[in-house]
Amino acid sequence: MPAQQQKWLNLFMKVLPLSLLFLLTGCSERFVLLNPKGPVAEVQKDLILWSIWFMLFIIVVIFVLFAVILWKYRERPENLDYEPPDQHGNTLLEIIWTAIPVLIVIALAIPTIKATFELEKPPKESRGVEPIVIHATAADWKWIFSYPEENIETVNYVNIPKDVPVEFKLTAVGGMSALWIPELGGQKYNMAGMGMTLYLQADHVGTFKGRNSNFTGEGFAHQTFDVNAMEKEDFYKWVKETQASAPLLTKKQFNEIIQVGVLKDKLTFSGTHLAWVDFAKPGEHLDNIPAKEKHGTIKLEEVESDHHDNREHESHQHEGH
Repeated sequence: MPAQQQKWLNLFMKVLPLSLLFLLTGCSERFVLLNPKGPVAEVQKDLILWSIWFMLFIIVVIFVLFAVILWKYRERPENLDYEPPDQHGNTLLEIIWTAIPVLIVIALAIPTIKATFELEKPPKESRGVEPIVIHATAADWKWIFSYPEENIETVNYVNIPKDVPVEFKLTAVGGMSALWIPELGGQKYNMAGMGMTLYLQADHVGTFKGRNSNFTGEGFAHQTFDVNAMEKEDFYKWVKETQASAPLLTKKQFNEIIQVGVLKDKLTFSGTHLAWVDFAKPGEHLDNIPAKEKHGTIKLEEVESDHHDNREHESHQHEGH
């Protein structure tokens, strides 16, 4: 074997064990994307693995064909004077190399589209279970979780019951963020002035890490939160205790919480900011706040005052007509 070919073969044999080691450790606890703790993440894991193995198969086929062609049509002493004939195309070959990429795209698109539409609804494993609704509001650089039915609000952590679908209502104060809990499912964007819905579910008890997956500046790396999945009995016990003992959330406290800055503390309140303002509504986001307030400080009194002034203005216009 020529020295150059031997060199490449040796390099390949050195890299191969490392590649296999990476693939074999894919189910390790460290690789949270491949360590699902809920039905949504399980569907997405299957889709990821299907895409990886399918593309690996294509890569192997391409490299094998490449090696065969290199070897079969290499230059040899007996073909030094070979002159290839003039060719003006081959209809069959052109159909084949056009059809193959189309089939590859179809093979990847069908399961992707199916999974995408499936995950826009509660997990099929628990379609008969009423989802718990939690509003997840991103602010620079912390997370605010509001339980409207339980009348509870938490900061930088969220408690959920095991085996119950969670309907996250996503919005933001300020810049666009993205809520992501890798072990429970993929990310979805939080945007001011509009609401997005994300269905997730935990089928294991434990604490899972969540974060903002969309870069939002200086404190982005610290915008994380804990997801505590617990048994249903423990969850409703926590709800009852929190309603009875947690301090009542005030407008002043909420204004302080949404100031721009890293907040590492985990806070718990009875009552929610949804009683005064819902940032998912188009009229209640940063674009309608005066410029001096756009750097994260939203005074709820000013929001309410603006809405009152707008209503009065509309009323005067109506009377004028």
